Amino acid sequence: MIRALTGYSTRHPWKVIALWVVLGVVLSALAPTLIARVTQHQTGDFLPRSYDSAAALHIAEEQFGVNPDATTVTVLVARSDGKALSAADQKRVEAEAAKLGQRRVIMPREDDMPKFLVPDRSQTPKIAPAMTAPDRSFELLSVQLTGNPSDKGVQGVYRTFRDAARTQFSEAGMRTGFTGGLADTVDTTDAHKTAATVGGALVMGFIILLNVLVFRSVAAALLPLLAVAIIGGVAGGAVAGAAMLTGHKLDAGTPALIQVVLLGIGIDYLLFLLFRFREQLRNRPEQSAREAAAQVSGRVGTAITSAALTIVAAFATLGLATFGQFRSLGPAIAVAVLVMLLGSLTLLPALLAAAGRKMFWPSRTLRREPGEGRAARLAALVTRRPLTMLTASVALLAALAAGLVGIRMDYGRGDSGERTPAAATAAEISRTLPAGVSDPTSVFVTAKDGGTLTTAGLDGLSRALTQVDGVGKVARTVLNEDRRAARIDLYPTAAPQSQQARDLASGPIRDAVARHTPAGTTAHVGGTAAIFADISTAVDHDLKIVFPVAAALIALILLLLLRSLLAPVVLMLSVGLGFAATLGAATLLFQHALGKPGVNFTLPLVLFLFVVALGTDYNILIADRIREEMQRPGPARAAVARAVRHTTPAIATAGLVLAGSFATLATTPGSEQVAFAMTLGIMLSALVLSLVLVPALAALLGRALWWPFRPRPTAGGHPQHRATTPAPEPDQVTAY
Repeated sequence: MIRALTGYSTRHPWKVIALWVVLGVVLSALAPTLIARVTQHQTGDFLPRSYDSAAALHIAEEQFGVNPDATTVTVLVARSDGKALSAADQKRVEAEAAKLGQRRVIMPREDDMPKFLVPDRSQTPKIAPAMTAPDRSFELLSVQLTGNPSDKGVQGVYRTFRDAARTQFSEAGMRTGFTGGLADTVDTTDAHKTAATVGGALVMGFIILLNVLVFRSVAAALLPLLAVAIIGGVAGGAVAGAAMLTGHKLDAGTPALIQVVLLGIGIDYLLFLLFRFREQLRNRPEQSAREAAAQVSGRVGTAITSAALTIVAAFATLGLATFGQFRSLGPAIAVAVLVMLLGSLTLLPALLAAAGRKMFWPSRTLRREPGEGRAARLAALVTRRPLTMLTASVALLAALAAGLVGIRMDYGRGDSGERTPAAATAAEISRTLPAGVSDPTSVFVTAKDGGTLTTAGLDGLSRALTQVDGVGKVARTVLNEDRRAARIDLYPTAAPQSQQARDLASGPIRDAVARHTPAGTTAHVGGTAAIFADISTAVDHDLKIVFPVAAALIALILLLLLRSLLAPVVLMLSVGLGFAATLGAATLLFQHALGKPGVNFTLPLVLFLFVVALGTDYNILIADRIREEMQRPGPARAAVARAVRHTTPAIATAGLVLAGSFATLATTPGSEQVAFAMTLGIMLSALVLSLVLVPALAALLGRALWWPFRPRPTAGGHPQHRATTPAPEPDQVTAY
């Protein structure tokens, strides 16, 4: 099937290119609208109902009418001269708030975007008084907006409202401050806007420059980006469509992560094809470009398919996770990678066939065989001293892996720690009110068997909660309309996103609720702190399931591709060591050196899947080439040397491109750990595992690496090399 796809694409290149361009343009235009419909921002919605905080969230929505799509902004209003608010001031605050609450906020639009492609987020905010500081230094207003905080339209609505409120209260002699998840997201995004733009441009420039230096060709530098952009647009539409059909909701950060993944692996796959295509044209100058494209695409397509399927298999295991954020991330990336695989087997071969030798214009490298370079010297070193190189690489990885000692998980929201205006407002509030006042922990009580509740009947529970150490204040009990459910808000002294707040919600508060819940009722603890406490439990459970299942599936794919029992074990052990080294390095830097509470709770799982799956791509490429070279007559170490010499440029370039792609995540607030770990992990996978550790083991084991089906040298060698490739240089390899 692979050769059928690549063969058709190289025979009819312009038809295939035209089809992909049309799909890319159409789905790229529709993708933002579709993605907006299938994303959600309430982290608690990703938890199964069996978790206490998820049950509390469900009660809040059903019994108290809480809008699951709502996001709350807390507005601080104080006198500009710093004096305490008088009764007249408070009336003025309420009057100005009422005016704002009656005014529809129009979403600002970008001039270059058609209106029908951008959902209109214009709305009238719901504003209500929240609390007054004990010293009357400020009053808090609760502002409810509808929509995903990561949605650009919602962010635009918030900016418009913030500026209008600031101006209106300023004219009344008041100053304002804004805090909450949406406010912090917008402040952080605005602060990083320039860095994100510059960072993205630098990465694109780096990729283009790297390709120009490698291929000495403008076409070879630009076509990878163009092709990946087209396929990425189709993939984005496919992911959104699949989510709509299956009813799955995506996390707000998933689309950006998918684009980074597609950029990296898409360029990787095209580079694999380009390097092999150039090699084929050099070895067979009499062969037509279309025949060369067909032959190369069919051969490399097998390795690319196996590499892509390892990623798909790894992320498919996330379907077993209990935490919905993981469970939706897995299928989304799997669908995107399958689309990229289809593009790699159709669009990319079509581009090679259509461009032919002009792909490398104006370079003249097709006319001559390159001289001895770094790749040849690396091949000679690895095969001449395999034990030394193996020991050195293992020692490096083991030293980094030692950082895992004492590793802790941080279940916060990945805040950057920067002093944003929203963070400054939150700090001002916490100086006179409990830190959790803008994001309380709530206890929801429901009556069993159709009974009703009274506030007096819940006084015992309320008093018990006031005695819990760490609870700064307990609000009055609120009953719903039919008096079958009640809500008691607690304001912890610790910040809602802190470890102390999570420990408080999952420990003393839940213990007090369990002991003092009145007979005939059930109670659940909800709120941000309780949700993240439950997420920690869900993630711990999921890691124990996903890791072994993903490893088993990847090993199975390697077994089928390499047709060996020993080689898959070698490759899996190498990527496992690479994973441990990468996570250890991240722990050393962020937890031990920078003093962070720990590594982000999603990092081990995402890192395992990406580094193991994507790192296996490079191992598959080098292992497949080693097996191919061992089918030629001659010593096994000579075959390893040829494989390293030919694949080093492709793997090194692809690794740098993919690492650069992940490095762009550093400009995304809260993604610094993921950016560092992914960049380092890919570099270790490409430069240490695939180009040193695996070849060194292959040189030591020889053809025994492929036990029990060892490749037998044939008189003519592999068909692609017959009568075209010179014999190995005696001074470059050592016989095995």
